[in-house]
Amino acid sequence: MSTTLPVPVAVPVAAPAPPPADGRARTYLVRTLGCQMNVHDSEHMAGMLEQAGYVPAAPADAAAEDVDVLVINTCAVRENAADKLYGNLGRLAGTKRSRPGGMQIAVGGCLAQKDRAGIVERAPWVDVVFGTHNLDVLPALLERSRHNAQAQVEIAESLQVFPSTLPTRRESVYAGWVSISVGCNNTCTFCIVPHLRGKERDRRPGEILAEVEALVATGAIEVTLLGQNVNSYGVGFGDRHAFGKLLRAVGAVPGLERVRFTSPHPAAFTDDVIDAMASTPTVMPQLHMPLQSGSDRVLRAMRRSYRAERFLGILDRVRAAIPDAAITSDVIVGFPGETDEDFEDTLRVVEAARFCSAFTFQYSQRPGTPAADLPDQLPKAVVQERYERLVALQERISAEDNAAQVGRTVDVLVAQGEGRKDGATARISGRARDNRLVHLALPAGLDPADAPRPGDLVTVEVTRSAPHHLVADSALTPGGRFRVRRTRAGDAWQARTEGRDEHAHGGQGGGCGPVAGATPGGPVVLGLPGLGRPTG
Repeated sequence: MSTTLPVPVAVPVAAPAPPPADGRARTYLVRTLGCQMNVHDSEHMAGMLEQAGYVPAAPADAAAEDVDVLVINTCAVRENAADKLYGNLGRLAGTKRSRPGGMQIAVGGCLAQKDRAGIVERAPWVDVVFGTHNLDVLPALLERSRHNAQAQVEIAESLQVFPSTLPTRRESVYAGWVSISVGCNNTCTFCIVPHLRGKERDRRPGEILAEVEALVATGAIEVTLLGQNVNSYGVGFGDRHAFGKLLRAVGAVPGLERVRFTSPHPAAFTDDVIDAMASTPTVMPQLHMPLQSGSDRVLRAMRRSYRAERFLGILDRVRAAIPDAAITSDVIVGFPGETDEDFEDTLRVVEAARFCSAFTFQYSQRPGTPAADLPDQLPKAVVQERYERLVALQERISAEDNAAQVGRTVDVLVAQGEGRKDGATARISGRARDNRLVHLALPAGLDPADAPRPGDLVTVEVTRSAPHHLVADSALTPGGRFRVRRTRAGDAWQARTEGRDEHAHGGQGGGCGPVAGATPGGPVVLGLPGLGRPTG
């Protein structure tokens, strides 16, 4: 096993993966654990592999994990993420032994950055471990491990290549992620992300706009801007209003219809961002604003540099400017030292905030974070009881909020794979402008050729609701609202599924042409210029 700290600046172009003995192309599968940043990182990993000559596994082979290379992109935010990784690796040991012709297993992402060589020590059948700062080395490490018949562990201490300069195999042709920054400058005591992702590094606005324009050129009509603290964008070049300016600029890209962003930090959230959201028609009326706790005392212990009153004030100003905004949040229960009074404060703020939904978490003690060493770690039973009360409150609020949507007309961007029961209910699914999940019925007798495709927009009326979704069966009523707008995003999705995609790109230089070995219907691979390390 070799452990090295790489120092490359340019994006390396890996040698083509040698084919197996039977002459076929090597197949791969990327499994993702964690947040949207990890999902987007997985797109980069897939792009690097396809540039090196690997091909995505067929759906049946992917489901059976019958692949030549399996990459697990890990999360380290919560304790169960580590349990999930090592549970998966234990199961894969038998899969690897039983697979004729062999199999390589690679582990990347936040837990790889944290555990490093410890992953191979616990699971010696792992072939490659790489971190959050050097995604670009994956193909080279796979080849080195194969050649040397030895595990390769390579963890960089700081960002080597900005991920957005890497080839990217987009999972969606109609919507895409765009990173505007990486890393985090905050010091929240419960969070290990700054240790694993490093200090914030902002991309230059021109690079971001170029990537958005390239996405639109391939058919996308929606983009989501990503950052650990997306609204602190501009810290690298000293402009505290940079994020609002960026929202306006991205929202003005011709052909782009929906702009989203995640996740902002309340401490850096300015009225200029609210104005940009309200005045830019393509910026969607949706905001994910992490609360974490409603207790000022706990917020101080968390090193969250805002207080409950400021947080609620932000929501009031957003709703005054954007009355239909759907606001979601994150809330942690059971932080060390949290008292009954602190928890009651959280319940009061959640009630006042009226989140349409919230990700609720039980505090997870993560080694390496300041909170892990705090006194007064709470008993599991206490945390569980509080968690259940918080979930019950938020479920009620979500149900009430969604019930208020019944009778409204919504424009739904049809998605692929959003509705797990669509086959049984004869519905299709997608997201409204405010990002609510909508399951909608199709009119009886609709010609399949006229059916909405992923990427198309459908106007319907909400007929009923549940806490986590809306149902729009207006098409089943004679004269009920149902209108399809076929979009170029839908055209691009159809072209991809039919193997007619003319916008597949691969490689560092952004040259056009199909990716070597790409399968018809595979996601778009977008190659961007290799700009080296950002200067701003």
